[in-house]
Amino acid sequence: MPHSQLPDPETKNEAVSEEPDTVSRRTFVGSAALAGAGLLAGTAAAAAQTRQELLAGRQGANASDPGPENQPLVAQNPDPNLPPFTDHGNPGTLWYSFALTPRRLQAGGWTHQVTERELPLSKDLAGVNMRLTAGSYRELHWHLADEWAIMLSGKARVTLMQPEGKMFVDDIQQGDLWYFPAGLPHSIQGLEGDGCEFLLVFDQGDFSEDTTFLISEFLAHTPPEVVQKNMGWNRQQWDKLPPTQLYIFPGTLPGTLEEDKRALGSHLETEKQYTFKGMSTMKPTAENAGGAVRIVDSRNFPVSANIAAAMVTLKPGGLREMHWHPNESEWQYWIKGKGRMTVITTEGKARTVDFNANDVGFVPKMAGHYIENTGTEDLIFLEMFKASKFQDISLNQWIARIPDGIAEAHLKLPLSVIRQAPKDKETVLPG
Repeated sequence: MPHSQLPDPETKNEAVSEEPDTVSRRTFVGSAALAGAGLLAGTAAAAAQTRQELLAGRQGANASDPGPENQPLVAQNPDPNLPPFTDHGNPGTLWYSFALTPRRLQAGGWTHQVTERELPLSKDLAGVNMRLTAGSYRELHWHLADEWAIMLSGKARVTLMQPEGKMFVDDIQQGDLWYFPAGLPHSIQGLEGDGCEFLLVFDQGDFSEDTTFLISEFLAHTPPEVVQKNMGWNRQQWDKLPPTQLYIFPGTLPGTLEEDKRALGSHLETEKQYTFKGMSTMKPTAENAGGAVRIVDSRNFPVSANIAAAMVTLKPGGLREMHWHPNESEWQYWIKGKGRMTVITTEGKARTVDFNANDVGFVPKMAGHYIENTGTEDLIFLEMFKASKFQDISLNQWIARIPDGIAEAHLKLPLSVIRQAPKDKETVLPG
């Protein structure tokens, strides 16, 4: 029957008597519509029931643990032990701690690392935490990967040799950064006082601090007659060279920075700056009552061509707003305080994890997440990316830019409610 000839609903009884086959068609359509409505209602009810069951599951006897418990660990990580009902599936390991890794102890300090071996998802970045006592050295060396670093405590002197033969020398202290490109040889020495501790981040997930290029091993494994041809050192002098790596070892405190620079004369690098002073004290990139964000990337630290960083400070109850990063995965280092993060990936996989100082977090590329300060003091952590520039997408800002009809269709909320959300990127939000 042509569309224009469909029976009027007001005269359907007459239409049925005139055209019996219409009954089956209309009855089928009506029944299907009713069934569809029933199915939707049932689905909504089932969803509501499921949420209630999930909530009840967090409070019932099935959530109890009458057996052995590592109570200090559970106390530090309540969310993995009793996940929010919104968690779902397994997006992979998102948390590890330097406190769980073995430290390599040397006469002049120590080191330990969190790499792809501990966080299998982290293919792009790895971290090393290192300590040097006053006067002690991290042996002259170079890497396959770029090295980004932040001084966590104390002071150090760093040197770096450039291919054209100029040497960069500088002193750094807590909150300062350095960036040493792959292949450029460098050294680090702890200065007066308590020496120093720092975090190194490398743009290579499977990086290992144990497999770097060392000046001691270069010389120890080159035949002595070749060394004599190259340096002029005879066999007796070669025998006095270190027979194996020094790695981290005690030394004598150096003179002043000015003395070292003066000794280099025209070989001192004065144009390129491989250190960045005061990331922790620089003017915030964004700030409000919830906290502050300080971003350092190639725009304000030009040599940092392959690693971008943000230092985030959240006040108690503050929130690093719901967002994601369109360019790279996020590797985190937690400096101070206590917080939690939920990461949501594809297929609805979601995991909530807790963090404390000296922990490492990971967020897969483009995965939605937030970070919340759950403690009573300021939370400070680093967001690190294998990228030249920091980028993020604010969920609130995106929703605010979506046309009204599209927003209502997707969120199933009244427009008046939708538009209550912040309309601009806040980066951090107050509690």
